[in-house]
Amino acid sequence: MGLKEKVDLRGYIWDLLKRRGISRRPHGRIPDFTGSWDAARRLSRTIEWKRSVRVFSSPDSAQQPVRELALRCGKDLIMPTPRIKDGYLFISHEVPDKRAASTIQGAYRYGSSIRDFPRVDLVVEGSVAVDLRGNRLGKGGGYGDRELHELRSQGAIDSRTPVATTVDELQIVESVPSEEHDEKINMIVTPLRVIRLFLDERIPIVR
Repeated sequence: MGLKEKVDLRGYIWDLLKRRGISRRPHGRIPDFTGSWDAARRLSRTIEWKRSVRVFSSPDSAQQPVRELALRCGKDLIMPTPRIKDGYLFISHEVPDKRAASTIQGAYRYGSSIRDFPRVDLVVEGSVAVDLRGNRLGKGGGYGDRELHELRSQGAIDSRTPVATTVDELQIVESVPSEEHDEKINMIVTPLRVIRLFLDERIPIVR
């Protein structure tokens, strides 16, 4: 399964979310689903969140609640710039305006550029679709895969690091087309539940 299957699945999810009123303008991007705040709050109640000191989050609108909650909970934040055009930004939890700092414009204002990653305790990526084997489909630029690869190559994360995505239930599908270079996730959080994926055994644990 390759490029065409990925394109078809993206189109299917984008159309479905728009038709159901879950996302107003999903096409061509990581969908900003209506339950993104509920998913972020559910993530913030997990043990993985409570144990984390430093959170890495994609810059997508759907993950803005995650970034804001991280700062409000006293966690430092690392965020890629859109399309990784300007690299990565480090935002301290001590910023005075946590709401603003969680946005792209505010991250540029309050954040500082970094090249060498400190240890990251929790990664949150945006997704168009995911499955219960840990396969993730982004918007098509390969940015999430590049981010995870860079984190691993620098030793900022390892096989034990929670790599989560926040999505609507409709974005969980039976199978996401995958290629050898695609990075996997091991945690799915929706407004309704947390799904932990033990990728080696291919057994999902739902709570």
